[in-house]
Amino acid sequence: MGARKNHQPRRGSLAYSPRIRAKSMEARIRAWPKLDSEEPKILAHCGFKAGCIQVVSIDDREKTPNAGKQLVSLGTVLVTPPVLILGIRGYSKDHNGLHAEFDVYSEDIPKNIAKEITLKNKEGALENAEKRLGRIKEIFAIVAVSPRAAGLEQKKPYIFEALVSGGDIQKQFTHVKELLGKEIKIDQIFETGATVDVAAITKGKGWQGVIQRWGVKKKQHKSRKTVREVGSLGPISPQSVMYTVPRAGQMGFHQRIEYDKRIMIIGNTDDDQIKINPAGGYKHFGLVKGDFIVLKGSVPGTYRRLIKLRSQIRNAPAKVNKPNILEVVV
Repeated sequence: MGARKNHQPRRGSLAYSPRIRAKSMEARIRAWPKLDSEEPKILAHCGFKAGCIQVVSIDDREKTPNAGKQLVSLGTVLVTPPVLILGIRGYSKDHNGLHAEFDVYSEDIPKNIAKEITLKNKEGALENAEKRLGRIKEIFAIVAVSPRAAGLEQKKPYIFEALVSGGDIQKQFTHVKELLGKEIKIDQIFETGATVDVAAITKGKGWQGVIQRWGVKKKQHKSRKTVREVGSLGPISPQSVMYTVPRAGQMGFHQRIEYDKRIMIIGNTDDDQIKINPAGGYKHFGLVKGDFIVLKGSVPGTYRRLIKLRSQIRNAPAKVNKPNILEVVV
């Protein structure tokens, strides 16, 4: 009994089962916050991970021992090129869930993006969508971002949906209709000091054993046959291995969402006041060009990987306080 007790996975680790490879390099966002404001707003943007820096700031958290003192924290740099508003998608809802009612696309879509989507019934789509607004429950903006705009080699764009919240359905539809075919920058959706949630695919680590994959304790050095294995897979009868028993397998390359990442800096490399690039550029990425943001703390995924940014869904504060940045160490 003692052996089985000492070789169980860490508490809470089963919440991430099954630990299989993600189906796509692009993470999915399945839940969205609801805004109380009357003005509609798109709730998502995206960027590409460039590297890490150190941010020296004044700790503005009131109920901490370090409040008002200098704080050195890790900052993750994301290159955030403008995203193109391709179209509008409306969803109706019944007891079976959400159903796409209509798609409205922009008249002028770049060739590299147009070949990635299928356009059906393009003529009269806008008039047809306006007639169906009475049954629509949610409005999404269909957005696209090109990795080439961030200085990467990948040609294929990423296309995803971003919820529009605030106001009624008619206001949301009109808001996105005015943005069709236009590019929106990161500072049009988020502001400095705001907190966002990040969705990404984590670093892949391949096939790993139970010690590294589940944090199982090693057996004593004089144990029979192996040390880096589980002490017991289960009883002799019934002869089956339960899903709760830690096993070897894929580690990393999982879809994950991390909550409450504060935006410390929103800037552009053309601004002489902000120097974000180290000498020679970031390792595995290169030089950051154009719009970028710096998030406090770490972000899942490797360099060059797509990171989706969503408005904060948990514990959203009533007021956004801008951080007091003293220095950026690259």
